[in-house]
Amino acid sequence: MKIDLSNKTSNQLRSNLNLITVIIVALLIVISFLIGISIYGITTREDSNSFIGTLVVGISCLGTVPLQFIMRKAIKKELKSRGEIV
Repeated sequence: MKIDLSNKTSNQLRSNLNLITVIIVALLIVISFLIGISIYGITTREDSNSFIGTLVVGISCLGTVPLQFIMRKAIKKELKSRGEIV
């Protein structure tokens, strides 16, 4: 998968890099909270069907995190190729 970032300015790339970093942190916090609550609910409640569904949703949401890291890496690579300090 080739990501073409050559048509964006350095300022746009820097702002996208900051935005992606915030998104990664927010995703990791929310997903870890969701999985933590699910595990707690499964271990302490008798009727844990809804917690199992929540756990599945949390685990499936983890698939978006590597995509964000790939995009972040591509932006950093483009900024380095332009001679910008990251």
